[in-house]
Amino acid sequence: MRHPLARAVLAVGGGFLVVVGVILLVLPGPGLLLVLAGLILFSRAVPAVTRYVEPVRVRAMQGAEASVASRWRILGSVLAGLGLIGAGVLWGLLAGLPFSGWSTGSSLILSGTVLLVLLVWSHRRVHGNRR
Repeated sequence: MRHPLARAVLAVGGGFLVVVGVILLVLPGPGLLLVLAGLILFSRAVPAVTRYVEPVRVRAMQGAEASVASRWRILGSVLAGLGLIGAGVLWGLLAGLPFSGWSTGSSLILSGTVLLVLLVWSHRRVHGNRR
């Protein structure tokens, strides 16, 4: 048994990741992988959630493999990540854009960075660490 405070922190953190992951399922970003990470954390606090982890893990790994299945998909993902980062910089710097400011810009930059990091992770997982 974990300490009640530790369980609460895991539950809140896992729940937050699940919510953000669900939002990113329809927005550009690695939604299913964040849902998986959230479920893993949440299942440490609430053991009944464990039964949902494996089906989501299977789907998330299939998605990760599909994202690096061809050079065109990798190129598209890299361009999307760089586009999000560039848009974030523009939204942070230019005042005339809707919802302009660094709060919107930093969330776009964070989304692009997470996309690129998870793309590298997916590529290494699927294609190995060739040197």
